[in-house]
Amino acid sequence: MKFIIAIIKPFKLDEVREALSGLGVAGMTVSEVKGFGRQKGQTEIYRGAEYTTNMLPKVKIEIAASDDLTPRIIEVIQQTASTEAIGDGKIFVLDLASATRIRTGETGDTAL
Repeated sequence: MKFIIAIIKPFKLDEVREALSGLGVAGMTVSEVKGFGRQKGQTEIYRGAEYTTNMLPKVKIEIAASDDLTPRIIEVIQQTASTEAIGDGKIFVLDLASATRIRTGETGDTAL
Protein backbone atom coordinates (compact mmCIF):
# COMPACT_ATOMS: atom_id res chain seq x y z
CA MET A 1 0.00 0.00 0.00
CA LYS A 2 1.06 3.58 -0.65
CA PHE A 3 0.14 6.93 0.88
CA ILE A 4 -0.04 9.63 -1.78
CA ILE A 5 0.17 13.30 -0.85
CA ALA A 6 -0.45 15.88 -3.56
CA ILE A 7 -0.16 19.64 -3.14
CA ILE A 8 -2.05 21.42 -5.93
CA LYS A 9 -3.57 24.78 -6.86
CA PRO A 10 -7.03 25.20 -5.28
CA PHE A 11 -8.92 25.81 -8.53
CA LYS A 12 -7.79 22.41 -9.85
CA LEU A 13 -9.36 20.41 -7.00
CA ASP A 14 -12.71 19.60 -8.64
CA GLU A 15 -11.06 18.51 -11.88
CA VAL A 16 -8.60 16.26 -10.02
CA ARG A 17 -11.35 14.79 -7.80
CA GLU A 18 -13.52 13.92 -10.81
CA ALA A 19 -10.59 12.31 -12.63
CA LEU A 20 -9.67 10.24 -9.56
CA SER A 21 -13.29 9.14 -9.12
CA GLY A 22 -13.18 7.88 -12.69
CA LEU A 23 -10.20 5.71 -11.73
CA GLY A 24 -12.13 4.17 -8.87
CA VAL A 25 -10.50 6.04 -6.00
CA ALA A 26 -12.99 5.47 -3.18
CA GLY A 27 -11.90 8.24 -0.84
CA MET A 28 -9.45 11.00 -0.09
CA THR A 29 -8.76 13.66 2.49
CA VAL A 30 -8.54 17.28 1.36
CA SER A 31 -7.08 20.13 3.40
CA GLU A 32 -6.61 23.81 2.65
CA VAL A 33 -2.96 24.63 3.30
CA LYS A 34 -0.51 27.46 2.71
CA GLY A 35 3.08 27.22 1.63
CA PHE A 36 5.72 28.28 -0.83
CA GLY A 37 8.28 26.78 -3.13
CA ARG A 38 10.02 28.30 -6.10
CA GLN A 39 7.23 30.89 -6.43
CA LYS A 40 8.44 32.59 -3.23
CA GLY A 41 5.07 34.26 -2.65
CA GLN A 42 3.04 36.96 -4.35
CA THR A 43 2.03 40.60 -4.13
CA GLU A 44 -1.60 41.37 -3.29
CA ILE A 45 -3.69 44.49 -2.74
CA TYR A 46 -5.89 44.62 0.36
CA ARG A 47 -8.03 47.71 1.10
CA GLY A 48 -5.94 49.74 -1.29
CA ALA A 49 -2.61 48.83 0.27
CA GLU A 50 -0.14 46.57 -1.50
CA TYR A 51 1.54 43.87 0.53
CA THR A 52 3.62 40.79 -0.13
CA THR A 53 2.71 37.38 1.20
CA ASN A 54 5.21 34.56 1.22
CA MET A 55 2.62 31.82 1.79
CA LEU A 56 0.37 30.87 -1.11
CA PRO A 57 -2.95 29.04 -0.73
CA LYS A 58 -2.79 25.41 -1.87
CA VAL A 59 -4.85 22.24 -1.44
CA LYS A 60 -3.39 19.05 0.02
CA ILE A 61 -4.91 15.77 -1.13
CA GLU A 62 -4.12 12.58 0.81
CA ILE A 63 -4.96 9.17 -0.63
CA ALA A 64 -4.25 5.67 0.67
CA ALA A 65 -4.05 3.34 -2.35
CA SER A 66 -3.11 -0.19 -3.32
CA ASP A 67 0.29 -0.68 -4.95
CA ASP A 68 -1.21 -1.52 -8.35
CA LEU A 69 -3.42 1.62 -8.51
CA THR A 70 -0.72 4.06 -7.34
CA PRO A 71 1.01 4.71 -10.71
CA ARG A 72 -2.31 5.54 -12.39
CA ILE A 73 -3.29 7.87 -9.53
CA ILE A 74 0.01 9.73 -9.82
CA GLU A 75 -0.37 10.05 -13.59
CA VAL A 76 -3.95 11.35 -13.33
CA ILE A 77 -3.05 13.93 -10.67
CA GLN A 78 -0.04 15.12 -12.66
CA GLN A 79 -2.03 15.48 -15.89
CA THR A 80 -5.15 17.11 -14.43
CA ALA A 81 -3.44 19.43 -11.93
CA SER A 82 -0.91 20.77 -14.42
CA THR A 83 -1.21 24.30 -15.77
CA GLU A 84 2.38 24.14 -17.05
CA ALA A 85 3.19 27.14 -14.85
CA ILE A 86 5.36 27.52 -11.79
CA GLY A 87 3.55 26.60 -8.57
CA ASP A 88 1.52 23.67 -9.92
CA GLY A 89 2.56 21.62 -6.89
CA LYS A 90 4.16 18.34 -5.93
CA ILE A 91 3.22 14.69 -5.47
CA PHE A 92 4.80 12.61 -2.69
CA VAL A 93 4.46 8.84 -2.34
CA LEU A 94 5.17 7.05 0.94
CA ASP A 95 5.02 3.38 1.89
CA LEU A 96 1.98 2.67 4.04
CA ALA A 97 2.63 -0.02 6.65
CA SER A 98 -0.97 -0.75 7.53
CA ALA A 99 -4.55 0.46 7.35
CA THR A 100 -7.52 -0.53 9.51
CA ARG A 101 -11.17 0.28 8.90
CA ILE A 102 -12.47 1.34 12.30
CA ARG A 103 -16.07 0.19 11.77
CA THR A 104 -15.33 -3.39 10.67
CA GLY A 105 -11.76 -4.03 11.75
CA GLU A 106 -10.70 -4.91 8.18
CA THR A 107 -7.00 -4.42 7.52
CA GLY A 108 -4.69 -3.98 4.54
CA ASP A 109 -6.04 -3.38 1.02
CA THR A 110 -9.56 -4.43 2.06
CA ALA A 111 -9.65 -1.52 4.52
CA LEU A 112 -9.10 0.96 1.70
